[in-house]
Amino acid sequence: MRENPLVLHVLGARPNFVKAAPVVRALGELGMRQGIIHTGQHYDALMSDVFFADLGLPEPVANLGVGSGTHARQTAALLVGLEEVVLEQAPDLVVVYGDVNSTLAAILVCAKLGVPTAHVEAGLRSFDRGMPEEVNRIVTDSLSDLLFATSPDALSHLAAEGVPAAKVHLVGNPMIDSLFAALPSLDPAPVVERLGLPERYAVATLHRPANVDTPEAARELVSAVLEVSRQVPLVVPIHPRGRTRLAEAGLVDGPSVKVVDPLGYVDFLSLVRGAALVVTDSGGVQEETTMLGVPCLTVRPNTERPVTITHGTNRLVTPALLPAAAGKALADGAATPSGELPPLWDGAAGPRIARVIAAWLKGDNLSPASQGTRSE
Repeated sequence: MRENPLVLHVLGARPNFVKAAPVVRALGELGMRQGIIHTGQHYDALMSDVFFADLGLPEPVANLGVGSGTHARQTAALLVGLEEVVLEQAPDLVVVYGDVNSTLAAILVCAKLGVPTAHVEAGLRSFDRGMPEEVNRIVTDSLSDLLFATSPDALSHLAAEGVPAAKVHLVGNPMIDSLFAALPSLDPAPVVERLGLPERYAVATLHRPANVDTPEAARELVSAVLEVSRQVPLVVPIHPRGRTRLAEAGLVDGPSVKVVDPLGYVDFLSLVRGAALVVTDSGGVQEETTMLGVPCLTVRPNTERPVTITHGTNRLVTPALLPAAAGKALADGAATPSGELPPLWDGAAGPRIARVIAAWLKGDNLSPASQGTRSE
């Protein structure tokens, strides 16, 4: 390993930026040489550029600008672009985040080139291979050299898949680090006033393929969401993915529905913090509502984040059950997490990850008792 090793972070979508910021910051505090490759998978300024500013991320060393497309076309463009940048930069370690196509492509490129990799948010499983993200998770974890798990259930999943224990580190959730850091800035009032919302409102974020990619699924979901809006005014920051399909299904501005463009990190979480209820199909939002104690209804048959149900405020619902579940959540009022927050969701995941990376790059052997080595 070189005396002054280089770490590259591959980021493609909003959740990646949020998870990476604490790691980048902590590695910087250790004096590590590093850079960011922005793949441009989220190319909308409101889904990417504003997050760099809100989270204090440095300018990327490369922006591939791949944009949207089918999974095959997008992944192919990512493979070509990432190979060129990785060969040019010659990193000693590439860190990938979450389960988006940028993560999968980076892992494949690095595996072919013999470049070591680390996966932040390893071991999450929905056990539904109909989700493109689930395939990405499985492949990424099977090829990574370092695996950073956010919750204890992830350790069991990786063990069952035969991942060597020495590769796995339980470090907590860097997305929660970013939330802790942002808390002093999360004031709902300015966003509520700017959007013209009443004091009591709910937030919905919807973009998963199973919910929006067919007219039938979109109509069923929109019908349920509109029923919720009859119980509480609803604001919907609309994800570019599925925007047209949801609009065709009837999700448009109305007396009790306000459809808005995507919001920046601080604005969105400020809105969530003040909400009476959140309806989502996003993985990260399940975690953020758990931390903020906001009732969350996840419109999915499964979740790779069960800890948000056992330790948080999240509940899985079908579109058919969504209106009734929303009514109950609104009647119950403010939520409180069921017991303590998940282990190591303490705002210090970034430094833990940085220490493991620094030790690994130096060739230090991490003892089983060190933070992060798998413990049962």
